[in-house]
Amino acid sequence: MRYLVVLAICLGTFTTSAQKKSINDVKFDLEVFRLALLSGDKAQLMQLTTPDLTYGHSSGVIENQQQFVEKLASGQSDFTKIDISEETIALYKSTAIVRHLMTAETNDNGKPGTVKLRVMLVWVEGKQGWQLAARQALKAL
Repeated sequence: MRYLVVLAICLGTFTTSAQKKSINDVKFDLEVFRLALLSGDKAQLMQLTTPDLTYGHSSGVIENQQQFVEKLASGQSDFTKIDISEETIALYKSTAIVRHLMTAETNDNGKPGTVKLRVMLVWVEGKQGWQLAARQALKAL
């Protein structure tokens, strides 16, 4: 009986440690993604997103991976500052649901602007690590 109790404690600790590591990995990739949004680094953005990405904007526009990356890499969509707050991460095996408030300064096609968005991101873990599979935003009140 003691053996089963010790085994249960060890498995619980392992699961908790593994989940904390996975959440930390997601947090790391979220920061790398934020920096890639700022830099418009095409290779980094491609690596951090799945080929079948569905990227929903608060305007209702939905882009695939190529469209999303090209707009940032070309400067058509340009972030000059991004602040993230109120972040939550829910982990389900190899899927992470992330929600946050994004406040940003933009310079789309040379036109300065600001956005304040509630964002939901769906990240999946695969051979290449965590990648963004879906994003939807809405204007924050």
